[in-house]
Order: sequence, then C-alpha cells, then structure tokens
Amino acid sequence: MLCATGRLLAARAATALPAQPRGRGLAPCCRRRELHFPRNPEKSLGNFLAGQLARPSALAGRRAILRRPPHICWDETHFGKMGSYYINRTFFFDVHPPLGKMLIGLAGYLSGYDGTFLFQKPGDKYEHHSYMGMRGFCAFLGSLLIPFAYLTVLELSRSLPAALLAAALLTFDTGCLTLSQYILLDPILMFFIMAAMLSMVKYNSCASRPFSAPWWFWLSLTGVNLAGALGVKFVGLFIILQVGWNTLSDLWHLFGDLSVSMVTMGKHLTARILCLIVLPLALYTATYAVHFMVLNKSGPGDGFFSSAFQARLAGNTLHNASIPEHLAYGSVITVKNLRMAIGYLHSHRHLYPEGIGARQQQVTTYLHKDYNNLWIIKKHNTNSDPLDPSLPVEFVRHGDIIRLEHKETSRNLHSHYHEAPLTRKHYQVTGYGINGTGDSNDFWRIEVVNRKFGNRIKVLRSRIRLIHLVTGCVLGSSGKVLPKWGWEQLEVTCTPYLKETLSSVWNVEDHINPKLPNISLDVLQPSFPEIMLESHMVMIRGNNGLKPKENEFTSKPWHWPINYQGLRFSGINDTDFRVYLLGNPVVWWLNLLSIALYLLLGSIIAVAMQRGAQLPAQVEGLSQVLLRGGGQLLFGWMIHYFPFFLMGRILYFHHYFPAMLFSCMLTGVLWDTLLRLCAWSLSSFALARAVHALGILSLLLGIVYSFYLFHPLAYGMVGPLAEDPRSPMAGLRWLESWDF
Repeated sequence: MLCATGRLLAARAATALPAQPRGRGLAPCCRRRELHFPRNPEKSLGNFLAGQLARPSALAGRRAILRRPPHICWDETHFGKMGSYYINRTFFFDVHPPLGKMLIGLAGYLSGYDGTFLFQKPGDKYEHHSYMGMRGFCAFLGSLLIPFAYLTVLELSRSLPAALLAAALLTFDTGCLTLSQYILLDPILMFFIMAAMLSMVKYNSCASRPFSAPWWFWLSLTGVNLAGALGVKFVGLFIILQVGWNTLSDLWHLFGDLSVSMVTMGKHLTARILCLIVLPLALYTATYAVHFMVLNKSGPGDGFFSSAFQARLAGNTLHNASIPEHLAYGSVITVKNLRMAIGYLHSHRHLYPEGIGARQQQVTTYLHKDYNNLWIIKKHNTNSDPLDPSLPVEFVRHGDIIRLEHKETSRNLHSHYHEAPLTRKHYQVTGYGINGTGDSNDFWRIEVVNRKFGNRIKVLRSRIRLIHLVTGCVLGSSGKVLPKWGWEQLEVTCTPYLKETLSSVWNVEDHINPKLPNISLDVLQPSFPEIMLESHMVMIRGNNGLKPKENEFTSKPWHWPINYQGLRFSGINDTDFRVYLLGNPVVWWLNLLSIALYLLLGSIIAVAMQRGAQLPAQVEGLSQVLLRGGGQLLFGWMIHYFPFFLMGRILYFHHYFPAMLFSCMLTGVLWDTLLRLCAWSLSSFALARAVHALGILSLLLGIVYSFYLFHPLAYGMVGPLAEDPRSPMAGLRWLESWDF
C-alpha cells in the first residue's frame, strides 16, 4: 500500500518482523529507532488512515515490501522458472498461453536478472539473484487495477463517490495486495481483464460519435486487451465472452434504429470484426510466433510434443539429426505415443505393489527423455545378436512377430490376463524375464496403420500398433496418472478393444543401428500452423489432466465468495516469514451482500419499470445506472465465476480474483445508488447530502479498519501464531477454516 503508512505498519508488525539494523529492512520513509505496538488503537487507526490517504500512489508502499520475503513464495517456483527459460531460450511446457511468462522473463532481463536461479521449490532463498524486477513488474500491473476500477465505475455511474468506493475496495483488499506482489500470472491477467473492461465501457460512451478517432482508439484498444487476456490464461475467454455479448447487444440496437442505413450498419459490423476478432487473433498468433522463435533450445518440455516438433529444437537428439530410415532387428529405439502429452514407453526396476496384478516390473509412459525409455527390438523366436557383423541386416516389416527388450533391465515387454492397475477391463503390462528370456506372453505383432503386410516400417513416419499375440489386446496408454508407487507416471495397459485410437498408436522416434545408413530429419520439421495447433492440443490436455494429488490442498468454487479459506504463500512455523492469501473480510462479505441486494433491488426496479410505474426523474436516472451499469458488472462477475463449477481440473482460491474485481465495482455502484435513493427521500438537501456522505464514509472506515487488522497477512509476519495472544493476528480467526 502507501509508503506513508510506515509508522503504523511498523508498529503493528513489531511482533511480526525480525529485528532489523537501523536503516535496513524497511523503506526509507519507514525507518524508526524503535518499533512500538500502539497502545491507543483509536489514535493508531487515525494515524494509519491519514498515512494511507497521504500518498496518491498505491505502488509506492508496495515497493517497500517487495523484497520480503527474500525467498520463493508459492507459484513463483513455476513462473519465475519459466521467466528464466525465456532468458536462456530453453523450451518448456506449460498449460497456460505464453504471454504472461514472456513478460515476466522480459521484466527480469531488463532489470538485470541473468536467468541462472533454479527456482526449485518454495522457500529457496534468492541470495544475490535479481528478482525485484519481476516482482516489481507484477506489482506495477496490480497497482493499475485500482485506477482502472475507478475509471470504469466512473464511466458507468457518472458518480465520483461510487468510483472512489470501488477503488477503495481494491486498495484495501489484502487478497489483491498479496496476489500482486509476487512473480505470478494473476496480476498480469487481471490487468488485461480490467483494461479490456475499461476500454469497452469507453467505446460504449463514444456511441454517439461512431467512427471518430476516440471511438476507433477505444475499440482497437479493447481488441488489444482481449488478446492480452487470452495470451496470459485461457480464462481470458470469459472477458472475450463479455465483450462479445456487449458487441452483439450493441449491433442489435443499431439494427433496430431505422435512422441507421444498411451501409452504415455494414461499416459498424466490419469495424467490430476487424478490431474485436481479426486484431486480437493476429496479436495472439504473433505471441506464439515470438514464443517459438525465442524458445529454440531443447528443454524439459520436449517430451510433451511430437517427434516432428522436437526436430526444430537445438540440442534435441532429433535436431539436425541423421538416423536410419527403416527399422531393423537389433536397433535400439524409443517408442512414443501419438496422443498428446502421453510420452514414451518406459520401464524401471520398481515392481508393481502387492495386490496390483502380478508383482512384476512396472511399465509406464514418461514425458521426458530418459535412458529407461530405450528398448531393443528382437525377433520373437531367437536370441542371436542381430548386430553381429557376420549376419545380414533384417528389416522389421508390417505384420512381424517381435519382442521388445528393455535395454536397462533386460526384461521383455509383457502382458497377461491380470487387470490393469487403474483401468478396469484392460490388461496389465509389465516387464518380465531374465536377460531377454521370458515366455510367449512377451510376443507382439507389429502393425502399421493403413499399410499392407510386408511393408518396411519407417522411423518417425510410420504409425504403428502393437498387438499382443496371446490375448489379442492392443498396447496403449490410458493417460491416467499412477499413484506414488508408480512415480506419478502414466498408466500403460493392453486394451481388448481393438478400435483404433491415438492412445494405442505409436511411432518410433530415436533409432540407433550401426549397420544402417542415416538420413537427415530436416524434411520432417512442421509448419507454424501445425506447431501452433499442436501446442494448443497439448495445453488443453494438460489443463484437463490437472487433477488433485493425494493430500494436496484444493478449494471449491462455493468457498471463494465467502472468503471461506485462504492459501498459504510462505511459511508455516512461528520462525518462518508467513504470508497468507486471504481477502479483507469486510470487503468480501460486503461484496457478497451487495450481489444479493442488487439482485433483489434490480428485480424490483425492473418489474416496476416493466409495469409502467411512473418514477420521479432522479429515481429513474438512478435506476437506469443500477440496471445498465450494474448489470454489466454483475454479468462480468457471473461469467468469471460460474464456469468454474463446470471444470473438472484442480482449483485454487486465487482463481476467484478476476470475478472479485467485478464484485468490488458492483458494490461501489450499488451502495452509492442506495444511499442516493435514501437521501432523495429526505426533504432537506443538506441532510440528504450528509446522509450520503456519512454512508460512504462509514463504508470506507469499515474497510480501512478491517485492512488495518488483517494487513500482516499480506505484508508478512514472523513470530507467534494466531492462537498466541502476542500474535498480531490474535483473535482474528473469525472462521475456523482460516489457517493462518
């Protein structure tokens, strides 16, 4: 928050912060010889509020706390690491589009970060590495949410008190403050969402001057911000839906205006197609072009993508590689599933646990390059070495009966009638045998999809299936994640259902055979549209695969509006620097009450107007503001909240914050309108103004006082836990589910 709050914040945090040498650890405006806990709470609150209002910039105070804690907090371990990947040009995979991570990497690069910090796990200290640029960038965008909310509400309501109240709700929310001060995608996403909303209401206000310079500017800027929101996270689709609905409503209104010619109507339609469809798509596509151009080195994301995709990455074994074209007996190979984000056929020395089929060696799929992905292809009926120089080369052909021997453990790929670990009615696949000697359950018929018997099998190009000779089942992967005993790799099964699906189709990727000539793989590199399509398929599958792990903390959508449970960002013990993501309770519960009141009041007003009730001019004007401006904000809240009830992926508390922005703005509009309606009923103009001002001031004081109580959660604290009377949070666990 504002740096001028230093005196009170320092006093409030006396039991929360470790002792600091004079002149260090606090912002210059916050240095004092001693830290004293305030003895007079009322006087302290007055000083606190005065300090908050003494500076115009919400960014100034955030700068003082960005350095704390000097270690990785929560998802900084992911997005900071991805910023490093951009600086090092190392390819990686993430379930979100690339824009947010690119901006984080750019902020780090411009601020002197060299991309060498590993970002291994929360709690790792940054030490000498420069992380302030990335945190500062996210804090800057988070600070802009406040003026965006102010301007949006001002445009919708034409009321300064409503705009100030909406801005205050965000300014004094501990949740928004916490989320905006770390290396995360959320402040970047919320920035583009709010910028798109502001641009939309601005171009709506220019409706009386169509095709003017301001009209074109705000319409184009809306398209730019839509591309930005979608380029950070796929939930940016929600603001696209809101702008789309607004556009359709606008066009429908124009279509019903008989004074607008069809030629002009065509111009309106064309302008919106260009600015709200073509421009965002072009910018979104350009984001991926930059993404693929920058990340041109092999990295941890290779295995999620096809062999052809990997061939374009420098350092990948397939880049500028030359390998034998046709598969031959004795070759050392890797076998990759063609379904997105399944990976390579893999085995390791660990056995299936008791009660999970036969207690034999595990066979899984694994997304990363590994020596345990290597297999040797052999004839089913002989143990002679095909690489013996005295023997001729014998190619593997469509329809051959083969045996796959795991190179590292010398066990054969095996199946039998035992049930698969996770998928019912599928058969278990194991590694079996000693030094390549097993039984008839190790035999597989190799088939090339849509090819004739006797055809040679081409590396990378041939789509193959492996049919188990004894049971008749087909080797595949269910895509299900195995428990910890399976190292959370993916299940491999043998399915008796012979219908061809991508999960049962494979290709040979790596191929080593010293007896064969090599060919170049340059001809296999995919085009940009193919790369972009594959990336989206992998991201969608990755999102769908984000399921809760055992004992992993998650939350449910109904928890979010009631501020039911927060999220621990840093620390757990009294010696740790603890940061806890929790919304300001007064702000969040006021927002929830406001939504309920809006639905009630809006319904009453809508019914009254529909029935032709004659309302006084001022009341009718306030009603129009409430229904139109408030309606847009309510729709924004709904479209950013309710879709999460339909999602099967893992969900966290921070997913609610875009919707929370709209509820804050709706609260500002609603309470200003309510107070104006109450004031209108009073005969005295002076008394009416006093009632309105007192109501707004009471709301502001409640919000600020609640922030004063709960701000240690956002700014961080060290010392006694909330159960201890000495803790700054003593007595503030208003809900048992708050585990700060």
